[in-house]
Amino acid sequence: MNVTTTELTGVLLIEPDVFPDQRGFLLEAFNAADYADAAESASAVTGERGPDWSQLTHIIHSRSAKGSIRGLHFQLPRPQGKLLWVVRGCILDVAVDVRRGSPEFGKWTAHQLDDESHRRMWIPEGFAHGFCVLSEIVDVMYACTDHYVGQNQQAVRWNDPAIGIDWPVSDPTLSAQDAAASLLADAPVLPDYLGQ
Repeated sequence: MNVTTTELTGVLLIEPDVFPDQRGFLLEAFNAADYADAAESASAVTGERGPDWSQLTHIIHSRSAKGSIRGLHFQLPRPQGKLLWVVRGCILDVAVDVRRGSPEFGKWTAHQLDDESHRRMWIPEGFAHGFCVLSEIVDVMYACTDHYVGQNQQAVRWNDPAIGIDWPVSDPTLSAQDAAASLLADAPVLPDYLGQ
């Protein structure tokens, strides 16, 4: 597999090995040993501590329609790191550094994930996550480092002008919670930056 760093420290793009033939394709959805080797290789290049893939505890599956935005979500006090991939369709996947005190606080990165490239995105703890659906329908898988706890979910407004994400839609379909999310400057709780 190939691991690439992004504009934000700790956020990674991962391209797994895909084996196509006349029937379709085969790929390993997740192999802890291979991911550990890839994280170690990325750490050697960047000098950053790589993800601890052994922390992945469960997988969530979401389905969404074109023009929907999910996010920007993070969880506290039990933060989650997320490894995301698309099994059907296409999204613009976004990570925002919301760690209070981080030198990259409020900065974002966005990358297209789809069912043809099979590219994945790693979003570490302390980052808000969201995505916009570009295809008619999308199925997204999230492997998370901690269980989802509803009362711990936090959100930052998808169109916060201080963040300035360049979304490909201006009038998305949103959940009531996401539509009412606070601006980053007004967020009631944020994770702290612990350094690298």
